[in-house]
Amino acid sequence: MNISIIAVGKIKEKYIKDGIDEFKKRISRYCRIEIIEVPDEKAPENISIKEEEQIKEKEGQLILRNIKDNTYVVALDLKGKELTSEELSDFIKNLGLKGNSNVAFVIGGSLGLSKEVLNRADFRLCFSKMTFPHQLMRLILLEQVYRGFRIMMGEPYHK
Repeated sequence: MNISIIAVGKIKEKYIKDGIDEFKKRISRYCRIEIIEVPDEKAPENISIKEEEQIKEKEGQLILRNIKDNTYVVALDLKGKELTSEELSDFIKNLGLKGNSNVAFVIGGSLGLSKEVLNRADFRLCFSKMTFPHQLMRLILLEQVYRGFRIMMGEPYHK
């Protein structure tokens, strides 16, 4: 299986980069993993709804350019379905069993994802009703994907 994480923005904090690198290394035992960063658009403090949509649309176009036709797309979305770690493990396992060897998890910028990206998504996943910084979400996602593979393989870790 090939897993891509397509994310808006760069990670600046060293401690988050270190965590991301650690989980990428751990996950690489189970599948091919890559992170694709697309530039984020600067959003002023007092932004209008129209400007917000324009920014999400620009970021969305950059995201969509990095999604191949044969890719199963999972959008991280507050309105998506919440899964337990065990359910996420089963979800990933079932993607592989159904022949989906290319999977992309998409993390939007601070304003979220464009309608076009959400429409392209095959599944919308919500980690929590709480809001997390999108940089930290990358690390949380990687940890859960790693946990999912450990569960799938019956290996200790997730308790």
